[in-house]
Amino acid sequence: MGVFDKFKEGLQKTHSKLVHEIKRIVTLSPKLTGATLEELEAALLAADFGVPVTEAIIAEAKKAYETQGRGGGEIFEVARREVERVLSAKKAGLHKQPQGLTVVSIVGVNGTGKTTTAAKLAHFVEGRGEAAVLAACDTFRAAAIEQLKLWGQRLDVPVVAGAYGADPAAVAHDAVLAAQARKAHYLFVDTAGRLHTKHNLMQELQKLHRVMDKKVPGAPHETLLVLDATTGMNALTQAREFDKAVKLTGLIVTKLDGTSKGGMIVAIQKELGIPIKFVGVGEQPDDLQPFDAAEFARALFEEKE
Repeated sequence: MGVFDKFKEGLQKTHSKLVHEIKRIVTLSPKLTGATLEELEAALLAADFGVPVTEAIIAEAKKAYETQGRGGGEIFEVARREVERVLSAKKAGLHKQPQGLTVVSIVGVNGTGKTTTAAKLAHFVEGRGEAAVLAACDTFRAAAIEQLKLWGQRLDVPVVAGAYGADPAAVAHDAVLAAQARKAHYLFVDTAGRLHTKHNLMQELQKLHRVMDKKVPGAPHETLLVLDATTGMNALTQAREFDKAVKLTGLIVTKLDGTSKGGMIVAIQKELGIPIKFVGVGEQPDDLQPFDAAEFARALFEEKE
């Protein structure tokens, strides 16, 4: 299955609701009237595109109608083009250091799928022929350590773990040494879920990053925030607060297949300018896909259901 098909399958709920609603509005009023535009605006906001992106799409639709005499049927093409433009503004793949170990910290609130995402990222780079090590630095949730070890066995990726309740920074320190000894290309650090409002937990995350920086200058080289797409625009608040605390280099959006609010991806990138690097569209290791703005926009707005 290609990237477009993966995106289309993962965005089925968002796409189906959005396309159905736009078709209903356009069928009732093929010409772009004030009332039609208001309804289109409401449909886009309901899919969590956010106000700036929604306004940009509506403005482009009006411009197309005024300059070329096009009707409401053009809204799909206009929206696809505008969403692709927004998402292409910040384009970045997974960073890799020119030499030595690349350390990637996986952060986020509880329940977003960080542990699974860390394992899937290891699987992704191993698929490119690069060696990975996983660090179980979520020592607060006992199940997280076991979960990561199970993923490691399943994917044949080494896992460095401490005891439940151990100091996460100490585990990270040991994981860096182990990854260097193995001459691994990547170390993926699964951190504990923490609410973005808990200052003490954010400080602990900063400490973990400082410890790794002492062992590998510049580490973590990537700090990726895992967001649950089903939380809609709440994810924007999470991204804003985590970015203040640890300076994010990218976003990973999971559970896209379980929401009709896939527009939140566009809203977050528009507001914060942090690139979306991967999206999760299912449970399997290969269902974490490198983000492609053009394919994503096409999957959202293709008229055929």
